[in-house]
Amino acid sequence: MSWMNYATTARRRSAGYVDGSARTVVSNLPYEGQRPRDQPNRRYVGNAIKTNKYSLWSFIPMNLCEQFRRLANVYFVGLAALNFIPAVNAFQPQVALIPICVILTLTAIKDAWEDFRRYQSDRKLNSLPCLVYSRSQHGFVERRWKDVQVGDFVQVLSNDIIPADVLLLHTSDPNGVCHMETANLDGETSLKQRKVVSGFCAANSPFEPLSFSSTVTCEKPNDNLNHFKGFLEKDKKKTGFGIESLLLRGCTVRNTTEASGIVVYAGHDTKSMLNNNRPRYKRSRMERKMNTEVLFCVFMLFCMCLVGAVGHVVWLESFSSIPIYLIPDSDGTFIPSGLAGVFMFLTMIILLQVIIPISLYLSIELVKIGQVFFITQDVDLYDEEKDMRVQCRALNITEDLGQIQYVFSDKTGTLTENKMVFRRCTIIGTEYPHKENAVRLAVLAGEADLDEQVIYQQSKRPPLFSLEEAQDMEVGAHVPSGAVPSDGHLHRDRVAAGAAGSLAFSSPLETEVIPDQTLLQRIEEAEFRGAAGLQSPQATAHLEFFLAMAICNTVVVSTETAQRQRVRGRRNSSKSRSQLPECMEGLFARLPCLRKFSSSLKSVRRKRPSLSEPPAACTLYDIPASSSSVLGEDEGEHTLTSRGPRLAGHVEVCYEAQSPDEAALVHAAKAYGFTLLERTPSHVTVRLPSGTPLTYEVLDVLTFDSVRRRMSIIVRHPHTKEIIMYTKGADSGIMERLQNCFRGRTQTKSESVVIANQTQKHLDTYANDGLRTLCFARKVVSEQAYYDWLVLRQEAKAAIDRKEEMLMETAADMENNLMLLGATGIEDRLQENVPETIQALRDAGIQVCVLTGDKLETAVNIAYSCKLLDQRDLVFTFNTENKDVCRTMLNGALGQMPLYDSQETEVSVGLVIDGRTLGLLLQDDLQEEFVRLCTHSRAVLCCRATPLQKSTVVTLLRRKLGVMTLAVGDGANDVNMIQAADVGVGISGQEGMQAVMASDFAIARFKHLKKLLLVHGHWCYNRLANMIIYFFYKNVAYVNLLFWYQFFCGFSGTAMIDYWFMIFFNLFFTSAPPIMFGIMEREVSASMLLQLPELYKRGQHAGGYRRSTFWIAIADAFYQSLVCFFVPYWTYKGSDIDIFTLGTPMNTASLFTIILHLAIEIKSWTVVHWVIMVGSIVIYFIVTLAFCAICVSCNPPSDPYWTMQEQMLDPVFYLVCILTTVVALLPRYTLHALRGTLVPSDHLRARQIDNLPAHHRDQWLQEWRMLKDLCASYPSLSSSSSRRYGTAQSPSLSPVQDPSLSLAHSLSPSLGQKPNPYLAQSLNPFPEPKAQPVPGPELQAVPGPGPQ
Repeated sequence: MSWMNYATTARRRSAGYVDGSARTVVSNLPYEGQRPRDQPNRRYVGNAIKTNKYSLWSFIPMNLCEQFRRLANVYFVGLAALNFIPAVNAFQPQVALIPICVILTLTAIKDAWEDFRRYQSDRKLNSLPCLVYSRSQHGFVERRWKDVQVGDFVQVLSNDIIPADVLLLHTSDPNGVCHMETANLDGETSLKQRKVVSGFCAANSPFEPLSFSSTVTCEKPNDNLNHFKGFLEKDKKKTGFGIESLLLRGCTVRNTTEASGIVVYAGHDTKSMLNNNRPRYKRSRMERKMNTEVLFCVFMLFCMCLVGAVGHVVWLESFSSIPIYLIPDSDGTFIPSGLAGVFMFLTMIILLQVIIPISLYLSIELVKIGQVFFITQDVDLYDEEKDMRVQCRALNITEDLGQIQYVFSDKTGTLTENKMVFRRCTIIGTEYPHKENAVRLAVLAGEADLDEQVIYQQSKRPPLFSLEEAQDMEVGAHVPSGAVPSDGHLHRDRVAAGAAGSLAFSSPLETEVIPDQTLLQRIEEAEFRGAAGLQSPQATAHLEFFLAMAICNTVVVSTETAQRQRVRGRRNSSKSRSQLPECMEGLFARLPCLRKFSSSLKSVRRKRPSLSEPPAACTLYDIPASSSSVLGEDEGEHTLTSRGPRLAGHVEVCYEAQSPDEAALVHAAKAYGFTLLERTPSHVTVRLPSGTPLTYEVLDVLTFDSVRRRMSIIVRHPHTKEIIMYTKGADSGIMERLQNCFRGRTQTKSESVVIANQTQKHLDTYANDGLRTLCFARKVVSEQAYYDWLVLRQEAKAAIDRKEEMLMETAADMENNLMLLGATGIEDRLQENVPETIQALRDAGIQVCVLTGDKLETAVNIAYSCKLLDQRDLVFTFNTENKDVCRTMLNGALGQMPLYDSQETEVSVGLVIDGRTLGLLLQDDLQEEFVRLCTHSRAVLCCRATPLQKSTVVTLLRRKLGVMTLAVGDGANDVNMIQAADVGVGISGQEGMQAVMASDFAIARFKHLKKLLLVHGHWCYNRLANMIIYFFYKNVAYVNLLFWYQFFCGFSGTAMIDYWFMIFFNLFFTSAPPIMFGIMEREVSASMLLQLPELYKRGQHAGGYRRSTFWIAIADAFYQSLVCFFVPYWTYKGSDIDIFTLGTPMNTASLFTIILHLAIEIKSWTVVHWVIMVGSIVIYFIVTLAFCAICVSCNPPSDPYWTMQEQMLDPVFYLVCILTTVVALLPRYTLHALRGTLVPSDHLRARQIDNLPAHHRDQWLQEWRMLKDLCASYPSLSSSSSRRYGTAQSPSLSPVQDPSLSLAHSLSPSLGQKPNPYLAQSLNPFPEPKAQPVPGPELQAVPGPGPQ
């Protein structure tokens, strides 16, 4: 639990909170001006917020307390304190404090700066103005946010931010509606509709807070943004309310002049603040392994100190008498040799403490900040349409991107565009394929790059042009400069609902639908029959189907969206959407194959009545032609918003949809003349094909939930006064509710079954084509049945406990005996480069699993389209609700795996699991078998999966297999999955920013995952692994100089290097090179990493940071320290030089060795590398010369005064430094040369290929890809080749050599032999493996058929 949660908990306890209790709020107005202790709502927290940790007085103790939670800081402070004990001190006590003080100070400065920024943000937010009702002034007065209290009445004006969680009691809208934009809270740009508490305030009546005498009872504060429950109580009468009546703090009021209400949650109790937790801390796998290496260093330190202590005792015991240079205590006694050994053990710890890298953790933080900077600055990961670059929200796990083994992905909005396009429908068992519309979509898809530009307005920028200009601008008129981007290239058609200020789901691909000619004639006939009073059930069903599409949704008809609109343009074209058929005719006239489609467009225009024409006759439900519309011409123009010029005398509506499915259905209904004009909590208005508005009274809305998988709206027909319920949902949620729905009509029960069966066949066809399906149904409810149900519904709404369960039960009671109207098929297109990305991830050794809520057939079709499944795959499909059958299927599939593994021809297995079966497989007794089956599968596809099941699958495979997992999604239903994985990636898509806010990294497109992992993940892992290994090596190599010297000074803890130089060595001389190495090193270029994804596999198996690599580096450090010590020692042995004169060449040679050691490891040199490497050596000489010149008596009795100056005048010094460095680095350099010549790694080969001339490199890569595709087509090629053609390995790659000869051995584990150049010509296709029968009645194991 973070400190913020602790503070909030303490604040609530002091305020008298009791778990499980409800909150009761009354008006503060009767108590205005009284003492605080007399206020009824005094126990609730105020609206002021405080997110900063420290105050001016508490900063030092609190910050030190936090820093000492790190054991490393406690360790070094303890050693510094130990140095103050005279018996064990190794240096001057004050000097020993310098390193830890520098680290603590730098960290404190960083923490203070971050906290000061939080303080400034809090202060600015608390000082914002708002309107609060004052009893003394009889009106709303301006106050600051921090002065607002629970129980105050607040008024929020249009485009103002809501200061607290407010229960809506009044709005300026006559329908009691307030629109709210929650982009600041959850990133969703679509407007949310809020309504006044039912029955509280009459329409068009003024709001009088003084007359408010009700008591508000609501649930205790929680962080659930989608649920809120409570009731108003007055005179023992309770009126329930829910989330639809709560204005959330931080959101913005739109399209409403003013909204007023009472504050129920303030400050840290508001839902936005309760969701404002810090990102959860994740420890990377490398960090956990590094902590183990630190323990090894502690063990080495203990052994070295033990050797020093024992050696000191032995040395003392070697004297027959006490030496004269040993100083006795004050009482004249000498310390016993055993006790002296204990003291020497502590002294050695102080002397050799540098073996534990004190600056390693700080250096890692700096390196990760640098890595994150370069990731976010990558232009290839920038999406121009959304104006979004990659976001790194977790700084401490960048290296985990290079070790991913499993990727779990959502489908809708992640692999697909989440741009829903209406394709076809079925009504009463008759299918309408919409062939003309399909042709149009194919053409538009090809021209999407030229048809649309999207202008994304930020919330603080002015609108493109005013609402009046948007309505009155003529087609083709001049647009003010700056309104449209002037860049020469046009953007690709993309919808970015995540960008603040954009209007979602409104591209031509989504909004334009060409009606099916047959269906259009059916609707015309139905209208004609209705006018003549000859309505038939079949004709009525067609009209009811489109009415259900138009009103059974949550789409809002926005009214003031000038700042949220899309601006569209076509190069060299000024034709409006009303002239689209003419544009299409010109296009199709040039294409002979589409001339028939051009003629159909003409017939559409000729047959379909204009919406602006007056109604010619009575139409639906025998409505009189003179029937008045709820919206008059003037009123309608005032209420609706034009998104373009006024066409044919009417205003074009503009929709705000929370779901792209709903937007597509509403636009499809509009294409057939059923236009949604207005939606309020009390009524919904639809314009019929005849042009007559029809206003339904809304009685109730049964919202969609993932359990029922459907939503319903209950309305009253304006003329027949019938109570009708329209329901839409998944086929699994609708078909089970169809009973004797045609009884009493002209159709028989058998006919209703035929219609349902025929519709189900059409649904299966749609799903096989990869379309998303929805069913529509209708039910007429009697007055008595409705009012009996309404009583139960009101009780459920007013309930506090079990409210959700009661609401779901009442919804289930109403949604039965439905009459099936039909179903729709909506296409969700794949994002750009998704198949290539998945293929690259699979080539990199990453297993991709897709977890989606779509039905099985749809998900399977998309899986083939995106290359998750291949035509050659053997696909096992699990679809059962019986646990015993599921167990049999599972065991049967596992039993077949050894047969496939033993075959010479590789068999690729795909696993498809339905959501019901997935729930069985996740039970404890089947988990082990399920995990085993997943490990044998090339791809896993889980359909109809709930958010909880998604997160459970991720957690199960991560824990059972011990693999590094990544989860990627775009919606709120993916949050659990994202948080359960080691690395969570959110995609800024059409469904808001919840996934982004919960993620560790955020990207704009799924294709960006390829470079994020294969390039930046590879770089970050290798850079950090090499830097950490180098850090351990550097410290061990340097501290061992002091250890070797102990053998020649009686293990007395004496150092031949001045302690200031030891401090400067780690803080200044050798600190910058490894940090630069960790940020900028590139072993292989980005282009090669993308073209050869196989190079990613090294990180998956910890190839860059193995235990053996660590111990090899430590052994090398011991060797180099021996050389750096004994070469100068033997050189100056027998001379009369002083101790620091001996230590200076050792220190210098050690610096050269450590710096040049890093130079050997660097693979890509830049100017920055040269500046830092050379600069470190130059700084060393400058500081050393300056220190030796001024240090006259800084370390008595021995001082390094003028030592370096004298050494630099002696040629022996230079000879010693050069010879020592060469001898120390010779083994490592030789090892690199031999390894690169005899057993070159894949990365070295890739680097050599990258250095080839461009045409040779391209030739190599082209032949490599061809051979890889050939091996993929014929998996047994490797074994066949090895039997038929020798075993000679390919020669090593060289720039003059044919690159195709060595690629098989260099990068393909299955191609270890030289292939015959004529093999491809004579090779016969190997037969595909036949599907083996597997026990279990429901198991399907068939070779994948591929996309239909």
